[in-house]
Amino acid sequence: MSNHPIHTEKAPAALGPYSQAVSANFAFKGTVVFCSGQIGLDPASGAMREGFEAQVEQAFANLQAVLQAAGSDFASVVKLTLFLTDLSNFATVNAKMEALFAKPYPARSTVGVASLPKGALFEVEAIATV
Repeated sequence: MSNHPIHTEKAPAALGPYSQAVSANFAFKGTVVFCSGQIGLDPASGAMREGFEAQVEQAFANLQAVLQAAGSDFASVVKLTLFLTDLSNFATVNAKMEALFAKPYPARSTVGVASLPKGALFEVEAIATV
């Protein structure tokens, strides 16, 4: 198995000692991409988007940029993990996912958390194939 870090300027730089994503080539199964969490930071300005819906939109745009840099896309996502600071926003995330992903939808876990980096309200991470 060989691992390759993924980086794109079209998504915010990692906020700590981690990669935006890492692809792993499993000789018997192909390549799998493990994407780090993306929040609503605008990669051009470095500023957090204002409001929950804007942060969700930006976080998914950042995830899409990382997936594209890895040679993947939303259609190849097999698992998402979502982190929300307010679970009452669950329906907003569901609506955004229905707009971005086709059936059959990827597996998903949604976790309520007390806080996220940079005061974010939402974070998404993914596992995808290439």
